[in-house]
Amino acid sequence: MSAIRQVVPLQHQWPGADPFLFSVHHRDHFPAAVGDTMRPDASLAGRNLGQDFSGKDGWSMYHGATVPGFPQHPHRGFETVTVVLEGYVDHSDSLGATARFGQGDTQWLTAGSGLSHAEMFPLLDAENPNPLELFQIWLNLAPEDKKVDPHFDMIWAEDTPIVVRGEDGSRARFRVIAGDIDGVAAPTPPPNSWAARPENHLAIWVVTLDPGASTELPAFDEAAVRTLYNYGGALTVDDRELGYEAAVLEPAAVTVTAGDEGASFLILQGRPIGEPVVQQGPFVANTREEIIDAIQEYRAGRFGAWPLDDDGPVLPHGEGRIARYPDGEIRRPPSAN
Repeated sequence: MSAIRQVVPLQHQWPGADPFLFSVHHRDHFPAAVGDTMRPDASLAGRNLGQDFSGKDGWSMYHGATVPGFPQHPHRGFETVTVVLEGYVDHSDSLGATARFGQGDTQWLTAGSGLSHAEMFPLLDAENPNPLELFQIWLNLAPEDKKVDPHFDMIWAEDTPIVVRGEDGSRARFRVIAGDIDGVAAPTPPPNSWAARPENHLAIWVVTLDPGASTELPAFDEAAVRTLYNYGGALTVDDRELGYEAAVLEPAAVTVTAGDEGASFLILQGRPIGEPVVQQGPFVANTREEIIDAIQEYRAGRFGAWPLDDDGPVLPHGEGRIARYPDGEIRRPPSAN
């Protein structure tokens, strides 16, 4: 019996299996910045500014006009889990929170009843390229949690477990954002997250394998669904070689083996919520009527007033990794203390 239930090719937006809605993987090779402006030192001619997903010259401006990124926009009814492997993201929101995070940090944002936020990609190096690699994972909320108060939290890279298996040259590395592996558990997720309930068996792992390395993905509860998103190098799962593809796996343990250039993949796992999903842009609900309510409430300003003059704000150039919480508390990663 095959260890794989289904294989699908990956596009820009990766399909999600309940409780996940979808994921995106950004990998941009941004150029050096213009001084300390955090703007790309390159012509923007030929780009559709405000809607640039072109990948021209290896990078996009997205919805940004001067600094790449996503100026303020609303969310309701789900969570975003943003894992930044390389580069930096500047966050601002209608709760009053701000952050600069990257280099292995994760931001976990429960949109709940609704908020607006901006995610900008500041280019901090004026002498060298500014590569950016991140995942943004949309995780649904249970019906009873769709209107909870929004919640902002940071998981610093230094607090994120990395489980290493194998010897030099044939290692497997598991970055544990949610769930556990080999007895090592991720940091505590937000209180109203589907991930906060152990019976939901939720896991988010970013896995890298050295060239030719093999490792076993452990068995998981049959009530859950596990999807493997292979995005970096050839990977053999059981006896099936995957390219840039996603595979829905059977619950039994399975061995995966990297090709000659190594492999990188994302694991998303969880027990389905099992409720209807109605989505319109940044709003996720269970009925069409709830979507209409969300749009009306957003237009009425009930997601909180935007606290800044700029829709695409960035922190000062010299600021390090930092999180300013809505209550005014400031936290920095352990390495900054």
